[in-house]
Amino acid sequence: MTKKQKNLLIRVICAGIFMLLLLLLPLENYPLLRFALFLIPYLTVGYDILRKAFKGIRNRQVFDENFLMAVATIGAMALGDYKEGVAVMWFYQIGELFQSYAVGKSRKNIAALMDIRPDCANVEGEDGELEETDPDDVEIGTRIVVRPGEKIPIDGRVVFGNSTLNTAALTGESLPRDVSVGDEVLSGCVNMSGLLKIETTREFGESTASKILDLVENASSRKSRSEQFITRFARVYTPAVCCSALALAILPPLVRLLAGQSPDFSDWIYRALTFLVISCPCAIVVSIPLSFFGGIGGAGASGILIKGSNLMETLSKVKVVAFDKTGTITKGNFTVTGIHHSPMENEKLLELAALAESHSDHPISRSIRAAYGKETASSRVADVRELSGKGILAVVDGHQAAVGNLKLMKELGVEAAECRSPGTIVHVALDGAYAGHIVISDEIKPNAKAALAALKDAGVVRTVMLTGDKESAAGAVAEAAGIDEYRSELLPGDKVKEVEKLLKESGEKSKVAFVGDGINDAPVLTRADIGIAMGALGSDAAIEAADVVLMDDDPLKIAKAIRIAKKCLRIVYENIYFAIGVKLACLILGALGIANMWLAIFADVGVMVLCVLNAVRCLAVKKL
Repeated sequence: MTKKQKNLLIRVICAGIFMLLLLLLPLENYPLLRFALFLIPYLTVGYDILRKAFKGIRNRQVFDENFLMAVATIGAMALGDYKEGVAVMWFYQIGELFQSYAVGKSRKNIAALMDIRPDCANVEGEDGELEETDPDDVEIGTRIVVRPGEKIPIDGRVVFGNSTLNTAALTGESLPRDVSVGDEVLSGCVNMSGLLKIETTREFGESTASKILDLVENASSRKSRSEQFITRFARVYTPAVCCSALALAILPPLVRLLAGQSPDFSDWIYRALTFLVISCPCAIVVSIPLSFFGGIGGAGASGILIKGSNLMETLSKVKVVAFDKTGTITKGNFTVTGIHHSPMENEKLLELAALAESHSDHPISRSIRAAYGKETASSRVADVRELSGKGILAVVDGHQAAVGNLKLMKELGVEAAECRSPGTIVHVALDGAYAGHIVISDEIKPNAKAALAALKDAGVVRTVMLTGDKESAAGAVAEAAGIDEYRSELLPGDKVKEVEKLLKESGEKSKVAFVGDGINDAPVLTRADIGIAMGALGSDAAIEAADVVLMDDDPLKIAKAIRIAKKCLRIVYENIYFAIGVKLACLILGALGIANMWLAIFADVGVMVLCVLNAVRCLAVKKL
């Protein structure tokens, strides 16, 4: 517990004990002494509420829960109902203590995430001496030392040492990762074994850990429709019930007086005060943001970053999920599995393709170079042109080479041989003549099929794969993974058009999510109702473009994110319906004189405690 929470707990205990003693003393014949003695526990437990109410009046922000509590309890004390006045304030503070504890509990997940950013970096000087430096002051290209057990403060590249990294703080998974010289490492990972020397490749503010923390810290500023409704509701509701309570205290006695009956002012004022206590909206105002905060915090601890409660609400309504293929459904580890219809030797065709692809960082280009297995001399390649969604044109050893898909061959007027092998087909032409094709296959992720089944269980009714790959390769992957539909041979712009079609077909109530790697799919991630970047560890494009960021390559996390959102929204609506329903019933009973101040305490504090405890359930996401 915090110091503030402990202080409140002590005040509640002291006031409770003192009030219990007063109830045992025979003070009915000593009204002034009785008032003075009951004033002690009242002020002990409620002085801060009275102070906040006074400040609100002074700052012209009158209508809040502190004002309602102050008016109701002061009125009860003025009417001589000392027990009720102290009890209302006492129980209200108990509710505040529960609320404070629940918020603190939900913040622990965020606090654990905040711990991924170290306070200092060990900078290695020219003489080999280490100097503790503020990470903000470390420039790109600086060599830092990370000892076993320490967190990596800034993104960089290993220049000395071998070790194992714990990436749990970023991904939510405890699977370690081995690194050695030349490997890229990300801030927030924990060095588990050997000493590492790292050359920084980013500034501290641009490092992965900093970007993630900024994302989490700003999530609360993006409010959901439910939160916006509650904010508007509270602005209208509180003044309305204050005016209603005032009318209840004045109008019925005046009517009775005009009718020649006893006005019973004290009875109607008591009803009005009871009405005020019941009407306090804190159960809704507190529990709804707390539910979203807990859901975002619980998801963050599982390696799922949701950028705002507005997106949590949209995510809960996802019925259609569209996928990129490479790196999302498949591993993205392309390997050459065949060379067909080549008039030249297979090794010669591989060499030609590897040289043409030597300047590209595309996974297919890397797989061709890996299959060739030799260094490609850049001096042998000139005039390289990359055609988006088609392939590469280059001059290799003085000859015009073309390496790409069937669209490129048709554009060049080259008649390509058909291939029925599953996989991506890379056609090669040399000086305008067909030179054969290379078959490249990508392995499906082990849990891809389970992930698609989990999506169906989570309420997704339609799954679609959008890929630039050819028909046969796309069909084989879709069938193996259990995807309902697929669209093949799409350019980046075509994917956007396909998502727009899905948006029209699904309607307003059913939301469309697109899942991609966040680098090549940024336009589609932005266009969908919800963009989910998968395996986005260290990817700037993913974190910027996506609404939900999955920090590892596990497609099962997609269904988990949807289940977390649905649970969070279910709890939000449970709290709204329960709080409003109980309050309306008790308000009617209070106005009719059936409900007394004790029922009012339950309608206010009891409902708030129940709603807050229900909201805390949003944190429990491990088993979803």
